[in-house]
Amino acid sequence: MSGKRLAVLGAGAVGGSVVELAESYGHTVTAFADSASAVVDTDGIDPASVLKQKHDEGRVGSADPESALHADYDVLVEATPTTLGDAEPGFSHVRHALERGADVVLANKGPVAERYADLMALERENAGSVRFEATVGGAIPVLSTIEDLSPEHVTAARGVLNGTANFVLSRMATEGLDYEHVLAEAQDLGVAEADPSFDVEGTDAALKCVILSNVLAEGEREYTLADANVEGITNIPGSALELAAEDGQTVRLIGESTPDRVRVSPRLVPQNTALAVSGTRNIVQLETKHAGQLNISGRGAGGPETASAVLADIGRLD
Repeated sequence: MSGKRLAVLGAGAVGGSVVELAESYGHTVTAFADSASAVVDTDGIDPASVLKQKHDEGRVGSADPESALHADYDVLVEATPTTLGDAEPGFSHVRHALERGADVVLANKGPVAERYADLMALERENAGSVRFEATVGGAIPVLSTIEDLSPEHVTAARGVLNGTANFVLSRMATEGLDYEHVLAEAQDLGVAEADPSFDVEGTDAALKCVILSNVLAEGEREYTLADANVEGITNIPGSALELAAEDGQTVRLIGESTPDRVRVSPRLVPQNTALAVSGTRNIVQLETKHAGQLNISGRGAGGPETASAVLADIGRLD
């Protein structure tokens, strides 16, 4: 595989990690943008100095963010924050890159979950490819496994797809603590955001399940977040976990994806089984027609972890 020139949009944990790790995968970052600035260098930016500037000054450079879209690159890495509804500005970034002949790798879930049919149409109409492994399960190679098996041979996917919610439920179960106490602990540790609603209300897991169902449906039907049946963990009392434990079970926020349905809700699962992963770990179970049940588990979030999925996708491009 020859090295690619990358333009990275988004300077959060994932985008920053892609910039930091790209050289070790044989690639050159020629443009890097945050929401307020950009740095562009045809010969390749200096990752260490740019990331230090972002840390010290809150911006990656002095150029306009739009300049990154117009730089010289082979692959656009879209790692801006996920937005719902029209999935902007991420969707327009993808359109611009494809229409100029570049490939696109997404960590941003918005365009894949909310405008999947439009995204696939853009890919068909242009020479570039779109890949989005990093949108589901962080470092876990869920989508590439489905691709290798072929979606028509995978009947369903289910699993634990949000590390924050899983950390909270795990701690509630093992320590006998209530939801509010554990959530505050998770925020102190940086496991939960200051506003954790996206995670604990099930939205993040639902977006990932929507993406999985879109892939499994193979264009026969399009799903968006509005099609998902979603229930989070905010109303689970500690007593529910205690009662579950007495029966040899625990509670996990389980997402289910099929070509016909998307559902996310707290479910009872037997202790010491595959779905009872603890802490921030994720797991996805694939039900297949010919290979039985496949379990794929690992770190479902984090900058370097998710960046590894982005860089793996870049490696899969022709």
